[in-house]
Amino acid sequence: MPGRQEFQILALGDVFGNPGRKELSRQLAGIVQEEKVDFVVANGENASGGLGITPSIAEELFNLGIDVLTSGNHIWKHKEIQSYLGHQPRLLRPANYPPGAPGKGSGVFASRDGIQVGVINLEGRLFMNPLVCPFKTAEAEIDNLRPKTNLILVDFHAEATSEKRALGHYLDGRVTAMYGTHTHIPTADAEVLPGGTGYQTDLGMCGPIDSVIGIRKEQAIERFLNQLPTPFQVASSRVRLQGVLISADPQTGKCLRIVQRSWQGED
Repeated sequence: MPGRQEFQILALGDVFGNPGRKELSRQLAGIVQEEKVDFVVANGENASGGLGITPSIAEELFNLGIDVLTSGNHIWKHKEIQSYLGHQPRLLRPANYPPGAPGKGSGVFASRDGIQVGVINLEGRLFMNPLVCPFKTAEAEIDNLRPKTNLILVDFHAEATSEKRALGHYLDGRVTAMYGTHTHIPTADAEVLPGGTGYQTDLGMCGPIDSVIGIRKEQAIERFLNQLPTPFQVASSRVRLQGVLISADPQTGKCLRIVQRSWQGED
């Protein structure tokens, strides 16, 4: 849309189990309307019982108004997701998996007003799987998307804050925003980097915060105490929707503002 000054993006952290999905169902439409959001992206790899995602749950999340779902190392938990990835381009898996992995790691998607938005999904290597270099993969994916749009988002699903921070600086000026997912704990470092890229190390999660990263705290503590296998269950108290609001110039793709946000659920 020529002449438009700002494009509003809502990026949400890992959707964790039924509590996260339920809260999105209750709040997302109102947030989009109140914040005048043009495009919604969320990480969905923990949407099914806190681990993985199924085709039916992915469709549920799309029907709530999420435009693109990214993922990470838990995307492969349910076998049926492999064929689904082959025909649903709006669910991404990390782009730096080896050739032959089902699905795609990036794409260009139309917003409600027809503005094209590129989304890239990457997975880290520190304390994670020994994958293809996410830095080099990011460069190749950006080169593929750039002819179609200047608005490019990167979800870097990674454990180490150092790896996330390094990739943010590496991509500064080349993407609209790069943010981290995976740790489920939001970091207090949302900023626009010198080259015009919005950045936050981790978005947090859409799920129960009276927990240990979404799991019932008693079960997590028990495992730390006795080091024995302990079944984990999704917690249910104090649900929050955590993420960032990104304002971008749709012509240049530069980030104008990035603001960390958290929406309280029904406790």
